[in-house]
Amino acid sequence: MNTLKKEKIYTIDDIYSLPDGERAELVDGQIYYMAPPNRLHQKISGYLHNEIYNYIKNNNGECEVYAAPFAVFLDKNSINYVEPDISVICDLKKLDEKGCHGAPDWIIEIVSPGSKHMDYFIKLFKYRSTNVKEYWIVDPEKERILVYKFERETVEEYSFGENVPVGIYKGLSIKIL
Repeated sequence: MNTLKKEKIYTIDDIYSLPDGERAELVDGQIYYMAPPNRLHQKISGYLHNEIYNYIKNNNGECEVYAAPFAVFLDKNSINYVEPDISVICDLKKLDEKGCHGAPDWIIEIVSPGSKHMDYFIKLFKYRSTNVKEYWIVDPEKERILVYKFERETVEEYSFGENVPVGIYKGLSIKIL
C-alpha cells in the first residue's frame, strides 16, 4: 500500500525559532532560507530606500518605507512571512512594532543568484494574490527592472539607466545606476 508523505506546514513560530543570524521567509507554509546579500544588492537597496524616503519626506507624504530585514505578514494566517528588500506602506494602521500586517502598497525585490525563483515566481504570485499594488523586480545581472502594476494588470520592463515611473506616486520616477 502506497501512502503519501504529508508535507510539513511551517508557521511564523518556526521562523521566530530559527537560530540567531539565520534568515528565512515563509510562503504558504514552506520555509525558504535566505543567503546574505552581496555588495551590489546592498548598494541598490540603499539607493532605492534613500530615493523613496526623500521623496516621501519632501512631499509631506504619509507612507513609510522600510528596507530588509523588515517583517511583512501578508495575511492573517500564520503561514506567510516575507522580508522584501523594500516595502512601502501607506496605510499606517497596518504597522506595529513587529512589522507590517497586510500587504504593503509597493514592494521591491532585488534579485540575487539564489533568489531568482522566489522573486520571479513564488513572490510574484503571492504578492499579486495578497493585494500588493505595485511590485518591482530589480535584476542586477540582467540590468533590468520589471514593474508589475497589479491593479491595472500591466507589466513594464525598463533597463538600468532609464527613468522608471512609480505607479503609486505620480510625480516620482527612479533611475537605477
